Amino acid sequence: MSSHEDRLKALRDQLARDRLTGFVVPLTDEHMSEYVGAYAQRLAWLTGFQGSAGSAVVLPEEAAIFTDGRYTLQVREQVDGQHWQYEGIPQTSVAAWLGAHAPEGGRIGYDPWLHTRKWAEDAAVSLKARGADLVAVDTNPVDAIWPDRPAPGTAKLQPHEERHAGQSSAEKRAAIAQWLATNRADAVVLSALDSIAWAFNIRGSDVDRTPVALAFALVHGDGTADLFVDPAKVGPDMAAHLGHAVRIRDRAGFGEALDALAGKTVAVDPQRAVAAIFNRLDDAGATIVAQRDPTILPKAIKNPVEIDGHKAAQARDGAALSRFLHWLSVEGPKGHETEMSAADRLHAFRAEGGLLVDLSFDTIAGSGPNGAVVHYRAEEKTNRPVEPGTLLLVDSGGQYRDGTTDVTRTVAIGTPTAEMVRNFTLVLKGHIALATATFPKGTKGGQLDVLARQYLWAAGLDYAHGTGHGVGSFLSVHEGPQRIGTSTEGDEPLAAGMIVSNEPGYYKTGAYGIRIENLVLVEPRSIDGAEREMLGFETLTLAPLDRALIDLPLLSAAERAWVDAYHARVLAVIGPQLEGDALAWIGMACAPL
Repeated sequence: MSSHEDRLKALRDQLARDRLTGFVVPLTDEHMSEYVGAYAQRLAWLTGFQGSAGSAVVLPEEAAIFTDGRYTLQVREQVDGQHWQYEGIPQTSVAAWLGAHAPEGGRIGYDPWLHTRKWAEDAAVSLKARGADLVAVDTNPVDAIWPDRPAPGTAKLQPHEERHAGQSSAEKRAAIAQWLATNRADAVVLSALDSIAWAFNIRGSDVDRTPVALAFALVHGDGTADLFVDPAKVGPDMAAHLGHAVRIRDRAGFGEALDALAGKTVAVDPQRAVAAIFNRLDDAGATIVAQRDPTILPKAIKNPVEIDGHKAAQARDGAALSRFLHWLSVEGPKGHETEMSAADRLHAFRAEGGLLVDLSFDTIAGSGPNGAVVHYRAEEKTNRPVEPGTLLLVDSGGQYRDGTTDVTRTVAIGTPTAEMVRNFTLVLKGHIALATATFPKGTKGGQLDVLARQYLWAAGLDYAHGTGHGVGSFLSVHEGPQRIGTSTEGDEPLAAGMIVSNEPGYYKTGAYGIRIENLVLVEPRSIDGAEREMLGFETLTLAPLDRALIDLPLLSAAERAWVDAYHARVLAVIGPQLEGDALAWIGMACAPL
């Protein structure tokens, strides 16, 4: 089946055989992951969409694909509008769309291992109003028509050493046991892959760019645990690392283990655990306590060892990025490079140090109009040259054993237009406003978001993505629960030790994109006479900003001082790691404004 049109037809034929009138295809796996292994890329296989978030619905006569504002342009370039309707999130939802489009009396299928219980309940309510039913399937019909579907990863588990983790797995499991006692539960289900990696101090390579292994876990009230993983992944060294209190069990037996919890009180995270887990526990007669996964907050609040490791990774990563920016300053104006060659060169600079484990996500290198596609990824058919008179937006990061990085720099190739300079400076002003914010303990990210947008809003501009996301410690580059965005629903108070991105932007469709992203650490602020505990941000990312894009008259004296102080730090930390022409370049790039 070479074409996506053929695949859509094959799915409709399979649904007819399964006596279904529709099916929902989300972009996730049985762990509710954002980034998934190749075996779970059902949405991409069916539609051609390459983004990291989305869903599709297939009915007999129509089909729709649902994406958020980050992918408004991308989805139209990658998914055939002749066969798919484009729907925006949060303006609508899969459940609402089904309530308006599902055939009356229809049977709409869903895979309970790929959706939350709340999603299933909402979809069922919408369909009932339509006179249709939501039907859980035992076998995913997409898998039935996917002839060369990749197998799940088989790589061995790797220990995440305490010198990087800062805390042993036994200590983490003891804290979970205490949490269980407080919540009067016998056990907790851990199903999020990064939660399991954190709790057991293990890492893997089953998902591209995210060092996690496919597994489930049950942690019990006595601090012991059952880790459900392919036994072939566990070598003698890993068994020793995990210790006798962790029982290794086959991942295929996880469902049966849930069945065996009859009469037990089991904590399950309704946001991160799939409906199938709740269904198995309900059917077994377990008492379910719906609570947030107890690793989420401790994982987000980095300990001193993790913070030190992250700073070391940032210094190393900043040197690689600075070498790249110097290289780009020389080669970019020649017009011989492309988006893909630039991304490859940046990867090579990161790899030269010998400590890079992987990229933290596929590098976004968008030249000219491609820079306006927020989560763009260059391919042969879209690969644009890096040309004078354009902007190049490069969003990239590395996975190191001591930290995960994520940084965006926007660079003028040759001479930028006055409009580019003005809009870059408006984005920079918002970036500085957020970087320098002081706020009381208990403040949520959503309360700070306007700081980054205020100057764009005053000019009638905006951007259709969040301003900040959490970042893991040699884990996922997108880590909750903290975030900075326009919505405050489900928002988490920022706490000292959290790492979050600061990444306002501006995107002019068909012309260029601008984004300035640094990672920042939430830290206590000491203020004379303060009557409340106060917090602020320490900027962690270290790489020069493009001076050619800064309109000095638009900056206040305080903003100029911030840029100068930031560049002085960059020069102090990165300069000693460079030599020759690159060292001379960074000296000029970081000179006072």
